[in-house]
Amino acid sequence: MGFVRTTLLLAALTGLFVTVGFVLGGEGGALVALALALLTNLFAWWNSDRLALAAHGARPLDPRSAPDLWSLVGELARRAGLPMPRLYLIEAPQPNAFATGRTPERAAVAVTSGLLAALDRRELAAVIAHELAHIRNRDTLTMTVAATLAGAIAFLANVFWLFGGSSDQRNHPLGAIGTLLMLVLAPLAATLLQLAISRAREYEADREGARICGDPAALASALARIEALASHSLLPTAETHPATAPLFIVHPLVGSSLSALFRTHPPTEERIRRLLAMAGGSGTAPTLVGTTRRRGSVPFTGRRA
Repeated sequence: MGFVRTTLLLAALTGLFVTVGFVLGGEGGALVALALALLTNLFAWWNSDRLALAAHGARPLDPRSAPDLWSLVGELARRAGLPMPRLYLIEAPQPNAFATGRTPERAAVAVTSGLLAALDRRELAAVIAHELAHIRNRDTLTMTVAATLAGAIAFLANVFWLFGGSSDQRNHPLGAIGTLLMLVLAPLAATLLQLAISRAREYEADREGARICGDPAALASALARIEALASHSLLPTAETHPATAPLFIVHPLVGSSLSALFRTHPPTEERIRRLLAMAGGSGTAPTLVGTTRRRGSVPFTGRRA
């Protein structure tokens, strides 16, 4: 069901892009828009991992620098039937993580130093399993396509706004007023479709990740802890590059009401509810308020003691 919904949303986003091209330039504009969509998607798909990792200043990890983390990810990758992904560390206090890469063979998983400090091994395993689910479902490709289509729609609208000329607008199929509305509403609609795709993929990755690690309650607990801490700790690189926000396991942008309105992720409370239902309804939902670590929990440093 999630795959069908995502396919329909991507089709709607593509259709919107071609429609904008048609409104702004007739049949020729539609063809140009379609060609532009293909080119931008190809570029983003080929370079998505390099661009995302560079945007967040991620540095590579290896078995020597992070033996425990390397061992944990390797075991989970085997369970998921995936090759070992490249591992990266982002020096930031906000606990978060993301996966990227155009294919499972080229995949990378990046975690923040805040994530390693905040979670115990069980919770960290669940977060890694969620990211591996994104890789197995090829969500990195899906989200790259969605992001570049949404960005291209906004680009087309901006170019026409700057160079289209008001005297030409009345010759468009929608007329002058309709064209102006299209210029305003099309980028907004594209953003909403992109967010819907992101939210659908997060639910699917939660389900698949819980199956990989075999512990839905651990993922629920990790999401609660990450949300509580991330809500008042900045991830500066995400604030600088907000287009990468859909990659993360929890929405990384903090502070503004506009950020809350355009959240790239479904409500964490609902994600937790679904995971606890997978676990058979045992236990209570972890609180999203406060940041106190559970008694007996030990930070995961990525190094052997």
